[in-house]
Amino acid sequence: MHNLYRQAKFLLSCPSLKGCPDDSGYEVVFAGRSNAGKSSAINTLTEQKKLAKVSRTPGRTQHLVFFDLGNDRRLVDLPGYGYAKVPDSVKQNWHQNMSEYFDNRQCIKAAILVMDCRHPFKPFDQMMLDWCVNSQVPINILLTKSDKLKRGAASAAKLSALKAVSDLPSVNVQLFSSLKKEGISELSQYLDEVFEMTNES
Repeated sequence: MHNLYRQAKFLLSCPSLKGCPDDSGYEVVFAGRSNAGKSSAINTLTEQKKLAKVSRTPGRTQHLVFFDLGNDRRLVDLPGYGYAKVPDSVKQNWHQNMSEYFDNRQCIKAAILVMDCRHPFKPFDQMMLDWCVNSQVPINILLTKSDKLKRGAASAAKLSALKAVSDLPSVNVQLFSSLKKEGISELSQYLDEVFEMTNES
């Protein structure tokens, strides 16, 4: 794995596009329904247990959280979506902020769309896919918690996901388990290509 991800540091947290870092360099966003394993995936990738805060309360993360990788490269933890225990006004505000972010942010190079492999492609997942496709942002679907399924069932979930996105451009699908540390090398290799790290030591 590239040392870049182990060096990730918290940069800033902001509720809307106005507080984001300068729109330059490379950003890869991590998006997913509440409790799909998004923060755990970031922590597993970076080998830092507490970099991204893992909450037991769905929808707790409602800010954009930026992590600095150096050389104008960043990971972005987007607010968890699909949460049920917040007012409609908060959901509407989230929708507006995310729409602005994808419509106006030029430095987004890819999105890691995190889905629980047992419950993929919920309506909010589809909405996020649509945003990325409309903004021409490449997508790597991370089917998390693959350790919860037997190997055959996990493979079937991946094939089903591949079939579901077969008509969409620039969409990759992989299995991932934070618990078993599976899928890390595939994810880091994908990110290396996005961040154009392949020719760097």
